[in-house]
Amino acid sequence: MIIILMGVSGSGKTTIGQLLAQDLGWPFSDGDDFHPQANIDKMRQGIPLTDDDRDSWLTALRHYIDTLLDNRQSAVLACSALKQTYRDRLGGNRSAICFIYLKGDYALIRQRLQKRQGHFMNADLLASQFATLEEPEGVPAIDIAQEPRAIVESIKQAVGATIG
Repeated sequence: MIIILMGVSGSGKTTIGQLLAQDLGWPFSDGDDFHPQANIDKMRQGIPLTDDDRDSWLTALRHYIDTLLDNRQSAVLACSALKQTYRDRLGGNRSAICFIYLKGDYALIRQRLQKRQGHFMNADLLASQFATLEEPEGVPAIDIAQEPRAIVESIKQAVGATIG
């Protein structure tokens, strides 16, 4: 199984993903690591990415997911996956992929981004992330206002027997 933690930048995908992967004994990967340098440079400059910018990134992520599944390896992946078309590209309707939506309000996430250091994602891009976000239907939505451990436990309950 591949658990993909999705949501806007600053929603806690990496922090929660690392904790969840540790609990499950699975590898963790951050979707940001799959961005080409040109995308990272744009985001550092405060320029929102376009669908064209995201194309090679999504292709690389899909290849990674396919490799994991071909090798029957479980993993946790942090990936914004803001639009339904992105989620379809990454996982389609494959039962071995479970999206979890880390959901939070704008003010909380902006506050987190302003405190974050050493990340290329500019806090000023948060509005564009929320504008791009198509909230998923039929996907567990976990409130990120909780403590990280509580979020991890909520995710484990949401995926339940499929990880047991």
